Amino acid sequence: MVDLTKINPYSMVDITEKKAVPRTAEAIGRITLMKKTIKAIKKGKVKKGDPLAVAEIACIQAVKRTPDLIPMCHNIPIDAVDANFEVGDDYVEARCRVSATYKTGVEMEALTGVSAALLTIWDMVKYLEKDECGQYPSTTISDIKVIEKRKGQS
Repeated sequence: MVDLTKINPYSMVDITEKKAVPRTAEAIGRITLMKKTIKAIKKGKVKKGDPLAVAEIACIQAVKRTPDLIPMCHNIPIDAVDANFEVGDDYVEARCRVSATYKTGVEMEALTGVSAALLTIWDMVKYLEKDECGQYPSTTISDIKVIEKRKGQS
């Protein structure tokens, strides 16, 4: 039989022989915003609506669509997604926790969820963040990382 990985080096990892076990992953990230933008978020004065509510939906959608965005990512039957936000004086921190019972981990889904949540917040408040030249001198997305990954019953 022909080994297709020798012909095409771009192949998904074969997980056929792995057992499905409970898995969770949690990712975190931060968007730094101007204080006036944070005040608008807290007071419900953002023109497009509540950025945190919309970011929560974006997070969940992104988790479910991760294999559509990341080519070598397996399509995982997601059991649960939990998105949370902390609003500081000049930032919003997003957290995404993903659970599934499957043969491979869910850290890429958690990272994708956090990324989509933060991008959604940026999109919703960008009119507040622009300077007189239409640039975003103080707006940053940073520190996106996996903070926990579990496999099995632990």
